[in-house]
Amino acid sequence: IDWKATARLRSTYVRVYSEERERPVLLVVDQRRPMFFGSRRAMKSVTAAEVAALGAWRVLNARDRVGGIVFNEAEIVDISPHRSQTQVMRMLHEVVRLNHALAEKAAPTTGAVTLNHALEAALRRAKHDHLVVLISDFDGADEATQRLATLIAAHNDMLAVAIYDPLGASLQPQPGMVVEVGGARVALPLDAGFPAAFQRAFTQRLDEWTEIFRALQVPVLPISTAEPPADQLRSLFGQRGAA
Repeated sequence: IDWKATARLRSTYVRVYSEERERPVLLVVDQRRPMFFGSRRAMKSVTAAEVAALGAWRVLNARDRVGGIVFNEAEIVDISPHRSQTQVMRMLHEVVRLNHALAEKAAPTTGAVTLNHALEAALRRAKHDHLVVLISDFDGADEATQRLATLIAAHNDMLAVAIYDPLGASLQPQPGMVVEVGGARVALPLDAGFPAAFQRAFTQRLDEWTEIFRALQVPVLPISTAEPPADQLRSLFGQRGAA
């Protein structure tokens, strides 16, 4: 109640205030070697970069601050959230730089940086009241990943964008097809049961992490490399709004 206005007007005068809550957004963008794969339209690393760009400009358009944790096996780039086009361009420049490093003909970059190290950096940056958006294929995720996600989600909102390639979800081996695991080449088995077993393993892993994040009230948005991310995000957020 505004008492001075009430006395002047001789009737109760009430002022209603809407508290402005700023929610910085932190985009955690995976550009490691496992992301350098794609069978249709784009690599997973490129799709992650596209999602990051869409998110960054959307946040800036909403007049919120945006920053990022961009990482590969060799380094983590930590960019504090700001409300400026310059900061968005700086973050996207780092995404492009690490993305181009994947395509270099030099020997693969080796290092000790993992998904968990990136989440630790995000935890240090996002103390509270942030929106942390993890954009990754979750390669190497383990119990420590779950613990770090729990700590982040305890004081922040969190969103997981799971980047996947259709070939990584359903694989039909052909004669002579090989995969590289830890630098070693392995021929894929041609028995009839392999495709179904491969798809079950992919589905089981996705379901496992969906349940883990659901328990933390963290939405998981699956994004395929085969279609433009903007169309998929528009559809997914539309479905969530209807629900």
